[in-house]
Amino acid sequence: MTAISPSTRRRLQQLPQIPTVWEGDRRNMAQLAEESELEDNDSRELIVWVDGVECIVRSMEVVNAAMGSEAIVRALIKAMEAPQAPSHPARPQKIIVRDRQLQFYLRGVLQDLEIVVEYVPELPIVDELFSRFADMAGVGTPKLPRKYLDLLKATAREIWELAPWEMLADYEAISIELNHWDIEKFYVSVMGMLGMEYGVLLYRSIESLQRFRAMTLNDDESIEMESAFLSQDCIFVTFEAITPDLQRDLASLPAKSIDPNFGNIHPMEGMRPFLYEEEAISTQVALAALKGFLTAFKQQLEVDDLPRLTKQIEVKFPDSSRIEQVTVETLPELSEELLKMHLEMDSEEDDFDPLELQIQEDLIPDDSFISLGIMPWDRVEIIRRSVGYYQASEVKAAGEGLPIILIQTTRPKAREIVSRIQEAGGLLGICFNPGEDPLDGSSFDLGILQLADGEMQLFGEFYNESAVHIEARKKWNQRSKKTKGYCGLIVAHGLTGKARGNPGVKETIAFLETKSLSNDDLGLGTLQLTRDLD
Repeated sequence: MTAISPSTRRRLQQLPQIPTVWEGDRRNMAQLAEESELEDNDSRELIVWVDGVECIVRSMEVVNAAMGSEAIVRALIKAMEAPQAPSHPARPQKIIVRDRQLQFYLRGVLQDLEIVVEYVPELPIVDELFSRFADMAGVGTPKLPRKYLDLLKATAREIWELAPWEMLADYEAISIELNHWDIEKFYVSVMGMLGMEYGVLLYRSIESLQRFRAMTLNDDESIEMESAFLSQDCIFVTFEAITPDLQRDLASLPAKSIDPNFGNIHPMEGMRPFLYEEEAISTQVALAALKGFLTAFKQQLEVDDLPRLTKQIEVKFPDSSRIEQVTVETLPELSEELLKMHLEMDSEEDDFDPLELQIQEDLIPDDSFISLGIMPWDRVEIIRRSVGYYQASEVKAAGEGLPIILIQTTRPKAREIVSRIQEAGGLLGICFNPGEDPLDGSSFDLGILQLADGEMQLFGEFYNESAVHIEARKKWNQRSKKTKGYCGLIVAHGLTGKARGNPGVKETIAFLETKSLSNDDLGLGTLQLTRDLD
């Protein structure tokens, strides 16, 4: 049995114990969602922990059904340490479950926390909660008002064909003036330049856009990504492949293979994956105006710095026969402010002692853009022939492509990185070494470059609470296995331009093929975070 770590156990023991009984259970999602919401052979489960006295949900998690009892323990720890509002952190006196095997498991895991674990055949509060979920799924709210569905999806697919993420970085903003439906202006942010998720966000205020950017870039550990996400006040349009198998090649798919999804986020309402009528109308008008603006200024928008552009676009309002002029304009000042947030992000709060760890951290600039990804084999061949500095390997083409670490910074700093690697005799390997914070029990990966002269350089700290990093590491391991342990490093410039996150041949300064090393290869063991307590 996997036990709770000593540091986590100590934290939980310090929580106040309240005289209450919690109910916990997990149920298959197929019983709780509309058929249209489920994937084929859906194997997800919903885990809930409910305060049976206060009748309040303390935590709720969707997990794969294959996950063991550890998943329900993780949800329980969250219910104790970081419960949903209005609950406060606490330990219960008793918890009840309807599975005897789970009862015995939890007794062992929680034995030092003075929590009684009992079996009961029925969980009245949980049963009522799941019954309400099932009723809500049965009623079902349409994703879009039927009379606007075809029009909205067609307009969204036209946006897809224009690929605005190739013209606009995620920090570059555009305003669309409506003065209808209680919306003065939409402030548009485009997702997709990083090649991870594609979409258009229509913020109802500048403050909402600024607040979300600031929260996502804040190093304050008390601010969770979920909280930042739900702080937004916007309508969103996201894109996914109609056929899930094609999802990995999303950017190359034609509009007919793309399914646009619509929804709304509001701090007081949360996130919902559908639009009401007024929202659908305003979204259609905004997308039509955006389409006209992108078409008119495609060439001007492809420059590095966002130019000042404005245009009135004729748009037919879908709820009437009237045609009105909608003013669309770029917002260079706001875009510059959002970019500065990215570049000034402070990543120095949790520092590692490089002498203690025998790891240097003076090779990669603090404001670099760093990502894990893949380079298709045809592009590998192009980069090999055209890059200024190339380190070859014996890798054989296998799988989708070569797993890649991208380090993107300014041109002078990129050249300095390459020069120092050359002086060291090249790049020996890339490793993700495990680390942990002894104070809170959190875990992370340290991205390490090992140079040919034995020097080890830190290039990134990736916390395992990040779903994006977990998925990226999973793919990195799978792809490295297919390439027999080979991977690559791209060093590029273009940090603040359109090529941010997606450098082309002209921005790529060095391409180094190397080996993907395990933490055993480096022999560092699990590294521990140290803090300056002054």
